[in-house]
Amino acid sequence: MTHADLISTGAARVDWIRSRMGLLADVRREFSASRPFDGRRIGMSLHVEPKTAVLVETLAAGGAELVGTGNFGSTQDDVVAYLNTLPGITIVGRRADPLEQHERNVATVLDAGPDILLDNGGDLAAGIVARGLGDRIVGGTEETTSGGDRLRDELHGFVPFPVIVINDSLLKAIGENKHAVGQSAVESFMRLTNAMVTGRRFVVFGYGWCGRGVAQYLRALGGKVAVVDVDELKAFEATLDGFRVGTGDDFAEWGDVFITATGRPGVVGFDLIERMQDGAIVGNIGHVPWEIDVPALRTNAVGRTRVVDAIDRFDLPNGRHVVLLAEGRMFNLAGSEPKGNSLESMDLGFLLQSLSLERVATRAAELAPGAQPVPDDLDRTIARRMMAILNAAA
Repeated sequence: MTHADLISTGAARVDWIRSRMGLLADVRREFSASRPFDGRRIGMSLHVEPKTAVLVETLAAGGAELVGTGNFGSTQDDVVAYLNTLPGITIVGRRADPLEQHERNVATVLDAGPDILLDNGGDLAAGIVARGLGDRIVGGTEETTSGGDRLRDELHGFVPFPVIVINDSLLKAIGENKHAVGQSAVESFMRLTNAMVTGRRFVVFGYGWCGRGVAQYLRALGGKVAVVDVDELKAFEATLDGFRVGTGDDFAEWGDVFITATGRPGVVGFDLIERMQDGAIVGNIGHVPWEIDVPALRTNAVGRTRVVDAIDRFDLPNGRHVVLLAEGRMFNLAGSEPKGNSLESMDLGFLLQSLSLERVATRAAELAPGAQPVPDDLDRTIARRMMAILNAAA
């Protein structure tokens, strides 16, 4: 495909998606009048796909200059090509970029000197802290559980500017994390593997909002589902919700498919993988590709075969084999025709992003330094807007 074809394809896909995202259409009109981002440069690290492009257009309508990159392995090249035709927008990176190039892409965003961050996983915030440039940042947003955890743990006390954690919003938790991730994880598993859910045994690691959604959508399609969570209260909730609950060791030989949704590193190690039955499938839907110990799997496997895009077979020393989805990255944005989360959920989530970034740009002095939830008045405003759309469609 030529570069011109990439631009044309990206433009057509974004145009169709834009017509379906009514919440962002409304705020885009508001931003065009109020121009909250005039004179601001937003640095972005976010999955670059058509729905993200509509968010970028919305911020640009409000006067923002934007320099951004995708996340490792999820960038859609036609969308990048299209966005780079728009004035004031620069997007770097390709889907095929190795991790080292992705890290250079993040550095390129920081080199551009942003004063507002739109972050996904805390990469930009960590880079600003490492460079000692925190005093140049007005504030930012963080999209994910993984990034929120990073801000509160590794970066706690080192971030002198406010960061609104979008994932802390109950609206996002219910609408996007539970229902949209649940739906997209199941759809993507079926698309990638061509396997039936009904009757298959799934082990879901993590019973936060994403894990809840994955477990419940799998069960709705007839899957047999077990849940692993080290948090006693979440394990208790999963038990009352009717799932089998235990440790990874309890289900190592029982499960057919193992899905991580914790946001934490090293959840599925090689010792657990060795105990899985022959042909077990392992995948991750958490943001950071560290929940499955893929380096240990690569080191200890006696053979590796790329089956198709996003599916690798690893032969184990014990004579068994496992199937790894998307090299341990988010498999709901992997393979051919990746769709990610639903249009409606991302319309809601990106409205949260847009209004939170507006709050940072116009009223940062009212916000405390470091990670914090979406302001309550924004949550309630967005809830009213979303309910109006849902009720109109009823």
